[in-house]
Amino acid sequence: MAKKKSKNKSNSNTIALNKKARHNYALTEKFEGGMSLQGWEIKSIRSGKVNISDCYVHIKDREAYLLGAEIMPLNAASSHVVCDPNRDRKLLLNRKELDKLIGAVERNGYSMIATAMYWKQCWVKLEFYLGKGKKDHDKRADIKDREWAVDKGRLMKNKNLDR
Repeated sequence: MAKKKSKNKSNSNTIALNKKARHNYALTEKFEGGMSLQGWEIKSIRSGKVNISDCYVHIKDREAYLLGAEIMPLNAASSHVVCDPNRDRKLLLNRKELDKLIGAVERNGYSMIATAMYWKQCWVKLEFYLGKGKKDHDKRADIKDREWAVDKGRLMKNKNLDR
């Protein structure tokens, strides 16, 4: 029998992550949106020159924009193209999603925090969450809970080994 070829690729589809988002915000609802990018930005993204650690989503004129994302231009970029690494990039969302986001931000005081940028087929997608900022005591409580879970796992493992 012939084996089927697997379509799994060895490399990940993830372009960039915002690891601090879960630490600084209480994230509630996940959204995914496409991005309107220029050609030089796609080339830079393919080479991995992206930073989304300090970026967020902002709504202006009933449209969503990604602010603070840094896509550094390549050295071999064309000279007739003006490369602005910090420009606002429009997010492509449905009207229903936009209305839901507008309501959550304006009425309930949520923020929209970008957590990941990744490839989905040939498109660049942005994963972002609705969330509220954590206070210092909330962060300490999360760290304490995480450490207790690790210690509890160690205790259970040692207890099972003693038998």
